[in-house]
Amino acid sequence: MDIKEKSLFINRELSWLEFNQRVLDQAFDEGNPLLERLKFLCIVSSNLDEFFEVRVAGLKQQRMTHSFETGPDGMSATEALEAISARVRRLVDDQYRCWRESLGPQLEAQKIRFHNYPDVPEREKAHFAEFFSKSVYPVLTPLAIDPAHPFPQLLNKSLNVIVELEGENLNTDIVVVQVPRILPRVVSFSNSEDGDDYVFLGHVIQHHVAELFHDVKVKGAHLFRLTRNSNLYFDEEEALNLLHAIEEELRKVNRGAAVRLEVENDCPEEVVQRLLEIFNLEEEDVFRIDGPLNFVRLMPLAVQIDRPDLRYKRFVPTTVVSLEAEADIFYHIRRGDILLHHPYDNFQTVVDFLAQAAEDPHVLAIKQTLYRTSSDSPIVQALIEAAQNGKQVTVVIELKARFDEAANIKWARMMREAGVDVVYGVAGLKTHAKMMLIVRSEGDGIRRYAHLGTGNYHPSTAKIYTDLGLLTCRKELTEEVAETFNCLTGVSKFPPMKELLIAPYNLFPAFLKLIETEIEHAKAGRPSGIYAKVNSLVDEGIIEALYKASAAGVPIRLMVRGTCSVRVGVPGISDNIEVRSLVGRFLEHSRVYRFENGGEPKIYLGSADWMPRNLFRRVESVFPVVSPGMKHHVDEILDWFWKDNVKAKVMQPDGTYVSRPVNGEERFDAQTEFVNDAQKRRKKRLEAAAEEKSLAGFSPLSQSASV
Repeated sequence: MDIKEKSLFINRELSWLEFNQRVLDQAFDEGNPLLERLKFLCIVSSNLDEFFEVRVAGLKQQRMTHSFETGPDGMSATEALEAISARVRRLVDDQYRCWRESLGPQLEAQKIRFHNYPDVPEREKAHFAEFFSKSVYPVLTPLAIDPAHPFPQLLNKSLNVIVELEGENLNTDIVVVQVPRILPRVVSFSNSEDGDDYVFLGHVIQHHVAELFHDVKVKGAHLFRLTRNSNLYFDEEEALNLLHAIEEELRKVNRGAAVRLEVENDCPEEVVQRLLEIFNLEEEDVFRIDGPLNFVRLMPLAVQIDRPDLRYKRFVPTTVVSLEAEADIFYHIRRGDILLHHPYDNFQTVVDFLAQAAEDPHVLAIKQTLYRTSSDSPIVQALIEAAQNGKQVTVVIELKARFDEAANIKWARMMREAGVDVVYGVAGLKTHAKMMLIVRSEGDGIRRYAHLGTGNYHPSTAKIYTDLGLLTCRKELTEEVAETFNCLTGVSKFPPMKELLIAPYNLFPAFLKLIETEIEHAKAGRPSGIYAKVNSLVDEGIIEALYKASAAGVPIRLMVRGTCSVRVGVPGISDNIEVRSLVGRFLEHSRVYRFENGGEPKIYLGSADWMPRNLFRRVESVFPVVSPGMKHHVDEILDWFWKDNVKAKVMQPDGTYVSRPVNGEERFDAQTEFVNDAQKRRKKRLEAAAEEKSLAGFSPLSQSASV
């Protein structure tokens, strides 16, 4: 069989939907704490929103323009949309079945109740009537639909009520009322003596909406939700000011073309058809929902309800490098490279590294990439402080980071005002690399220190995303980091490099060469093997190279959290490839590439997945792990992931996933074991510190920091 055969590639969108099904599996899994399961249910909805805003919207536009472009799987836009529609409906049916039959009843058993409005006790109905009158009514605006009032441009992902009217001398029989975003979507009872009781704001408005109309009868009021195309469209090279161009697009994006209509399942068919006509949608675009519209609005409750017994047990990440007293992080890094595995190792180490550099009088310059960061980012504050302290600070900030554009524009302006040199990277490319460079004057001259990672400089998500990071002052590597920054901020051409693999320059050919080397080792009878842990694997060239390697006898392990277009189990093509996915408490985000290399393994970490956008349309950084101790530790991490038989799912030839067979093994949950290991290491450090009464003779290197 030809490795370019279309049947060898799983459709990207359908594979992503299988990933979202695995997220939903966690909501069904009664081994997870109840409120954590509710969070997984919310994540499924959030994921689907983005899927429709971006992926479905793109396919619809492709179909509208009669594009004949297909992916490696050979599906046209029309074929893909038909398959997506069928698969999403099964997924949404499963999601609402999970709510009705599992989560809802179990939450109620734990005295967390979501009431249908007709079932609310009379005393609480009086409370909600007052709440509507004082807090909701003043911010509602009925929008008539008639020749003098064209249909309003409802905001993306907005919840709305379409009201049917009847009466004499009416210019229209329908009115739309937008549910205000400023109000919470879930409202609590005024007095819950026994647990927590809630109703949905939309249902309160439905019940009282007639108060907006005088001398007119309300025939019906029905909730609906609209999803729009959220892709940004602008010519970067033609934009005189990139920041202003993106701001202008952001103003438009809430009013992009409609791509999905969600309605409650008791909405009359004639109302649904009218909405479809108004929004220029087809029957395939409407989803009739048996339950609350938009579970995302339950996420704040899932986080805020004070029930620690219904959550994951909290843990304190270990501190690999202690910066108490007069400890100097630069000293620790000079002793040897330090590997950090978040969230098990505290991300605060990275924050402290930058904060110390901002204050250190010996630090001359700081260079940093920023793709996403938190709303109260200590990273940005440290960069601003460094600039105010007279250091040369340069930040490459990615304004086009999807759904974080507005936040990054705010940070860019704030840093520029503080004297930071802010650049927006290379025209036509997103800068997704995770790099920080500190230039320091020391007794023997200038020394560079660097942090390289697989994840964003985002202290909040670092608590729930698994990522790997490296702190180093190794000359060969830090010089290449400096060269990379020069290319990003100046007009230099990308130079040859020995250690760093940088997309879109040398990363793709380097991966092909590494895979080809494994083929040569396998043919010569030497040890061979590939183990890649990524978020997504869809690049056609990489997949074809993996098929060649499998056919040559190279054993290939792929731990792919999300989308994977590889087709396993094809005789002579992919029978040496196994694909697994792990979805659990933490979002698996680290990218690790291991090549057996004839018994002398090469290991790389980085920001890039095996996707065309990462290999060709982004600036990405992938870096080597060189010390034997650190290589051993990465091998242990990879082995634990592969050993998982609790959360891991195994891909089948049809692209679906099943739980990994246990076969008499003891249960092994990799993420739980990483937490337990971090707690043991933390306890060991505390005991050692107490015994010695001082950090003076204490080695900062632990299992996660090997020289």
